[in-house]
Amino acid sequence: MDVTQASEECNTVLDAIGKAVICDREFLETVLLGVVGRGHVLLEDVPGTGKTLTARSVATALGLSFSRIQFTPDLLPSDVTGTHVFNEQDREFEFNEGPIFANIVLADEINRAPPKTQAALLEAMEEGQVTTDGETRQLPQPFFVIATQNPVEQEGTFPLPEAQVDRFLVKTSMGYPDEGGEIELLQRRASRDEMSPSIETVFEPEHVTALRQVPETVTVDQDLLEYVVALARQTRTDGRVEVGVSPRGTQRLFEAARACATIAGREYVTPDDIKRVAHPVMAHRLVLTPDATVNEVSKSQIVDAVLDSVPVPTLE
Repeated sequence: MDVTQASEECNTVLDAIGKAVICDREFLETVLLGVVGRGHVLLEDVPGTGKTLTARSVATALGLSFSRIQFTPDLLPSDVTGTHVFNEQDREFEFNEGPIFANIVLADEINRAPPKTQAALLEAMEEGQVTTDGETRQLPQPFFVIATQNPVEQEGTFPLPEAQVDRFLVKTSMGYPDEGGEIELLQRRASRDEMSPSIETVFEPEHVTALRQVPETVTVDQDLLEYVVALARQTRTDGRVEVGVSPRGTQRLFEAARACATIAGREYVTPDDIKRVAHPVMAHRLVLTPDATVNEVSKSQIVDAVLDSVPVPTLE
């Protein structure tokens, strides 16, 4: 699969999802960055905006298996990864796979689970495997996590470890639809009998694997490599930032930019690709100083300042 074909496939997927989900296309492109860039997506939004529908629609359009895990304070690691159950007929223990064994996993309200359970998910996200009772099991491939956080209900939540936050390729927000979008939502509901809209499958699972290889063929000039590094390093020198973008974050910015170029149908990355993905890739990786937090400085403002202060290379 070449870049042009990959771009056409991505647009077909976006069109299919757009028939079920009322939202900005840019939001769907950001979610698709996670699929194409072989990363994971963190959504922070209020209930009822369509996060679950988005995740399910992505899975259906791509022809992948889907699983939803509702994270709660009493959730155990074995509730996610699976557990051994004694089979009385065979007189031996057999492993029952947990909901993590799917291509696309929706980790709903992920910050409501205790740290030990979050750690179990961390191994799955980073290694594509889970370890239970000392035995390591590979997860289905491709494997992709869409996690959600609720910014309103903060009681009973556990902060996500910085190491886990750093594993998400992008973080974005769906937001409310505009008035026209909300009217269209009702019109669509009135024209069908089911509560949830249906979506067609436009991909085969093996196509997703091929699609995820395409960004590896996208060219990134040396000037742009230096630009990516400069952006990341600038976050570490800002006085309002306690912890800046890590070297892993630098690599993720690079990977997201290549995925962005792939979706756009270009065989090379431009400065605009890097700017396009800078906010969803970098902002959630920043840890602000207490003074910046008290002064209500947002992480988005930090990224804006970084983009303004680092000279943009001119491509010949």
